[in-house]
Amino acid sequence: MNARAIVLAVPLMLAIFPLAAAEPPSWAFPVNPPGLQAPQDDATPRRVPGSTQTFTAAELRDRFAAPDWHPDDHPPMPEIVANGRKPDVYACGFCHLPNGLGRPENASLAGLPAEYMLRQIADFKSGARHSSEPREQPAKLMAAITRAATDEEMRVAAAYFAALPRQPWITVIETGTVPQTRTMGWMLVPIAGGGVEPIGRRIIETPADPVRTELRDARSPFIAYVPPGSLARGEDLATKGRAGGPSACTICH
Repeated sequence: MNARAIVLAVPLMLAIFPLAAAEPPSWAFPVNPPGLQAPQDDATPRRVPGSTQTFTAAELRDRFAAPDWHPDDHPPMPEIVANGRKPDVYACGFCHLPNGLGRPENASLAGLPAEYMLRQIADFKSGARHSSEPREQPAKLMAAITRAATDEEMRVAAAYFAALPRQPWITVIETGTVPQTRTMGWMLVPIAGGGVEPIGRRIIETPADPVRTELRDARSPFIAYVPPGSLARGEDLATKGRAGGPSACTICH
């Protein structure tokens, strides 16, 4: 995520997301449709730009081996990050990627304080942290992993991700129309040939290159489409607050 997106993410959400919503909006908490099946593996080696590595579809789905297309982009991954520990602790780098920047269905960890990550892990383990969407499987999976992982494994993983540099990852684009999307892999992806639709009061986050994202390419970033004027409104909330509402974020941060 770029620096501007980091600074404005929360106030932007406050600016366009109704706090009193009865249930989480589907655009913010995408849920895989029932019966969604991954394509059959044909054993064809897959490739991505800028990498000499190859992986089959089956290898790319192995949660105990984080696909590492660009091993020179990051320090050596600890065992728990690269391969996890069978049978219950999946490789941290599988979901959060070897560069720690993650995907919409999980979290971007690169550069966060290790102490903060360990606190979030503890809250997942205790149940204090959970998704607002009860059908969201990635959050349930994270909670299960925290209950199976050892304290040392969690410390090692947190230290690895904390040492990684933050990099531009999500480009924020203001627009009145967005590509029509569907849910796949717990994220929104554009429908091929689906045209566009009004954005309304939504934030639509999609892969910049859905094919490379499906291949878990850690160099393939994301786009967040937001309604026109959102960045200015978010900046006002961050720096000035709102009368009768949230105080300026900069008072504390």
